[in-house]
Parts: sequence; C-alpha cells; structure tokens
Amino acid sequence: MKFKVKTEVLAKGLQKVTGIIPTKTTLPVLANVLVEGSDNSITLTTTNLEIRLSTKIEAEVVEAGSTTIPAKKLFSLISKFKGDIVNFDINDAHQANINCDTAEFMLIGMNPETEDFPKFTGFDALRTVKMKQTDLARLIDRISYAVSIDDSRQVLHGILFSVKEGTVTVVATDGKRLALCEKVLEIPMEGADGDVIITLKAALEARRILEKEGEAVVTIGENQGMFHIGDTDIVFKLIEGTYPQYRNVIPKEFSKSVKIPCEKFIDALEIVSIPLFNSSSYVKLTFAENKLAFEANDISVGVGHESMAIEYDAEPVGVSFNPQFLLDPFKRLDVNDVVLKMNDAFNPIEIESGDGFLYIIMPMRKN
Repeated sequence: MKFKVKTEVLAKGLQKVTGIIPTKTTLPVLANVLVEGSDNSITLTTTNLEIRLSTKIEAEVVEAGSTTIPAKKLFSLISKFKGDIVNFDINDAHQANINCDTAEFMLIGMNPETEDFPKFTGFDALRTVKMKQTDLARLIDRISYAVSIDDSRQVLHGILFSVKEGTVTVVATDGKRLALCEKVLEIPMEGADGDVIITLKAALEARRILEKEGEAVVTIGENQGMFHIGDTDIVFKLIEGTYPQYRNVIPKEFSKSVKIPCEKFIDALEIVSIPLFNSSSYVKLTFAENKLAFEANDISVGVGHESMAIEYDAEPVGVSFNPQFLLDPFKRLDVNDVVLKMNDAFNPIEIESGDGFLYIIMPMRKN
C-alpha cells in the first residue's frame, strides 16, 4: 500500500478519530487506526467497540490496500512534521515507512484481517433526521451537562433523542435537574416517530466534529445509531431501556415569574461563588422588590454578597442552589434573557429561554 497526503489534511483527519482510542484494551488492534486507501482517498477508522469513528480524506493513492497503524503515535508524529506532504509505503508485513521532508520513520502496524479489527456491517434505519450542523451542536450543548455520570440507572447515562410530529426533543437529567431542548425540523424526517437513548460519549464526539456550515444526518436503527457529519461517520450503540417520564417533573403552573438578563446573572453568580469550596456549598438567591441578592457562605473560606436589579414585585422569596447546577444552563445559552418561574423555596424552579430550551432544577433545602 502506497499513498501521499497533505500533512495538514492527515493531521485533521487523525484528530477527528483518535479521541475514542481506549487507554487500556485486551484487543491490541483497538489501539490502532485502520487506514484504507483507494480511489484517491484514505479512510481513517477507530473504534472502542461502543463507538466507531470513520473519516475520509483526499490523498494520492499509488497502491490501494489497508493496514492498521498505532493511532496516537501516528498522530503525534504527523502533528510535529514540518513538511507539506507525508509519504506512506506499507509493506506486506504491515510495517509503515513514513517520510515527510527530512523526517523518516517506521511504525509497526497490524494486519486488520488477521488481528480482527472490528468490521461495520451496517444496520437498517428506522428513522433518519437531517438538520444544520449548528442546530445539532446547539441541541447537544444546551443539555449534555445534565447527563448523570454515576446514577445506577443506565438510561440516565445518556441523552434522550425523541422525534415526534416533526420536532426533535433532546433531554438529559441526573435526578436533581433536567435540561430539555426542542427543535422543529426544517426537513421532513424519513421513517417513524420514536425515542432512543444516545450515549453521552457519542453525542460529545459528534459535538467535537460539528462545524458552522453544512448538514448533519442522524440515522437511528434498532440497536445502533449514526451521526453523518460531512466526510465523517460516528456509529454508536444505543442505550437499552425506557427513559423516565420526564414531563411529569415539570410543574404545571407557577405563581411567580421574573425576567433574568443572562450576562449580568452569570457575572453576579460567578463572583459570589468565589468563596465556595466544596460540593455541599450553596448560593442563596433572594428575590425582593426589584432586586435579586446573591449570598455565598462557606465556613472554611468566607462569605460573598452581590446583587443586581430585576423587575420583581411579588412577595420576597429566598431560594438556595448548587451554584454550578444553576450556572450550567446560563453559560450555554445564546439568548439575552431567560424567564425564571417558581412557586416557593422548596419546589422545582423552571428556566425558559423562549426558543425551545427548558431547565428544571431542585432548590437545596438550606434557607
């Protein structure tokens, strides 16, 4: 197998696929990137058995073939090369001779056939969703931080991806908060409505690759799904199980509503949180006449106070929160204002962006 490729193009391709390489594996070939060359293109593929990442790049293929090369070592080399073109000459023993300008290296690869590099055989699509890459990125950004990492319920370790009546709804929750974002599809979906649970890792890999231009395609099968983003495919296993009835935790009505300017709120919350030290610390928000007061207190570090002007004329309410949980949605929204809705200091609070995003958070009982 012989080919030459632009250094910058190869580096970008390897950067896309090396993030899922496992640090430890009982199958050595999984530490390698599968390199397949034909028709003046190279396809780079990695997998950790849960996610499979493939990207196609332009190359001048002199002799077609396939091999696997240690992925992280190859990426490290390519990242340091100074020349514009990298030449590869891989022999029958899968030794990859690599040269770029005055640099020459040999990396020992593995035969993908004899070493059983996992093959992708495809799957039948139940539904196919197309949207702008920026729209998919926004959906992931707005809710992924709320996914549970350590809950015993496996279904909470992923993101609900629901398509019904032309609208995509994505949901994440860890039991203490819930983030939801909806997007009306501009292109009609192919297939049947339904719900699946996508792993957080797969969603974050997609987010890392998504760009400001172009279309993204999400294909859902019975047990697998795929993000198709430009020349890159991310195939992933779905999480089995039924997602909780999340709409049941959204209060039907609220007695108080206040408009919150996002930038000022972030500044006030961040500065008042500086004295906080551990995960049990909290910030108390007191809503009073046309004023929102922030108070942080940690006996091991100190106390902080801040305030900002708001339009509020209901009775005073003091509500305590985990500051990071409260800050998370604000830092990922691209709107000027949100509406905060509440009943009292003990029941769920709702934050709405007005453009499809909703966040439910439980207060801490610290008042």
